[in-house]
Amino acid sequence: MPSDRDRPPVDEGLLSPVTVGHDETVTDAAYLDALVTAEVALARAYGELGLASAEAVDEIEAEFGWQGGLRGCPDHGVDLAALAAASVAGGNPVIPLVARLKERVSDDARAWVHRGATSQDIVDTAVMLLARNATSKVVAALAHTEVSLRSLARSRRDEVAAARTLTQHAVPTTVGLRAAAWLRGVARAKERVQAVEQHLPAQLGGAAGTLASFVEIAGPGAAADLPAVFARELGLAAPDAPWHTTRWPITELGDALVQAIDAVGKIAGDVATLSRTEIGELAEGSGGGSSAMPQKRNPAASVLIRSAALRAPQLGATLHLASALAADERPDGAWHAEWPTLRELLRLALGATAHASALVADLHVDTDAVARNLRATGGLIVAERLSLVLGPLAGTEAVSRLVSDAAAGGDLASALAASPDVIALAAERGATPRAFVADLLDPANYTGLAGALVDDAVALPGRSGARDAPRTPLSDQEENP
Repeated sequence: MPSDRDRPPVDEGLLSPVTVGHDETVTDAAYLDALVTAEVALARAYGELGLASAEAVDEIEAEFGWQGGLRGCPDHGVDLAALAAASVAGGNPVIPLVARLKERVSDDARAWVHRGATSQDIVDTAVMLLARNATSKVVAALAHTEVSLRSLARSRRDEVAAARTLTQHAVPTTVGLRAAAWLRGVARAKERVQAVEQHLPAQLGGAAGTLASFVEIAGPGAAADLPAVFARELGLAAPDAPWHTTRWPITELGDALVQAIDAVGKIAGDVATLSRTEIGELAEGSGGGSSAMPQKRNPAASVLIRSAALRAPQLGATLHLASALAADERPDGAWHAEWPTLRELLRLALGATAHASALVADLHVDTDAVARNLRATGGLIVAERLSLVLGPLAGTEAVSRLVSDAAAGGDLASALAASPDVIALAAERGATPRAFVADLLDPANYTGLAGALVDDAVALPGRSGARDAPRTPLSDQEENP
């Protein structure tokens, strides 16, 4: 029988394929690296303030492989499996970690390992380091997705398609406007994650968030300066105050991650729907296969992204339940519930945004299918327009009867061309009835401000978009179809 040490990790991703290959920054090994990095950074902060000797700090750095605040201590040499087993007794990994770190350095250096800190200072700081590394990747993936969506929206700006509401054809839209809507969601999510990433704070408050231990060690002035110096060593934001039970750094991070997954989940849901065999308007560049049905080209990336989007909101809610309602100066269990929840949310965001980036970059639009579906209702896609244009002349009931007859199989164009009201309106505008009806039923003439909305969306930040250009009022469009 293999020993516990020889057994593979519990989670390699068999049940979470969306995260496979994208979660290396949030593994237990990465978290252990961050814990050691935080401990070494604290000793360095004491050194920066002239409290710890240069010799003691140098010894700590050398022993645990310090490579700077951004790279941390990947060569620390702490046994992960042994530390995890030892963490059970105290309820967190810092207690046994500190013992292991102290036994590896001299007495002089040992005095500055974890000095004055509480376990939560190190755990929370390590979580922020993990989050920084993960969110930078999420932002990069969203930025790549933005570029691809901007190109798609621009290139398909005027390609008319059927908009669907409550699963049914509604009015005309454009492929470009659909992509522009995706783009706006992704751009907003990227800004949100980026803003959170830039303000992830270090944690340093001592046993109950009063910094009393640091005052005792260094005096009030140095104790007040220590959190900012500690944060600077790690490349994190300086905390305004200890946030042991003021958990906005956790909930805001969680909310931003959920928003990012929501944004790409929307794209995935639309792609999955529009790639259905009977619709066929979109296709993934490299669809997945089936073990039993070789003819299938499954939208595998969309399926994986959607799986993350369905899980993320509940994880965000758990963070609010545990973090936002943390009791006392350190809660019993709520703090612990954050760790795997936030890690899983980071993991899903990494996987979902990476898959979305690849999906959108290689998304295929079937122009023929788009046009075929647009024609499917024989002109009923512009029924709203008929009511607006003909209703004041023929009456709402008469227009409704024409539409109902067409929906039952009648020839809408012929019925309209034979209508006395249409004949009169066509003559008034100098057109034959059939030419007037063809123009009236052309979906391309009823896309509203779709083109302008696309132009606004694809305009790069800081540059004037289509909103600066004059627009024709919709009423004028209807008067001059």
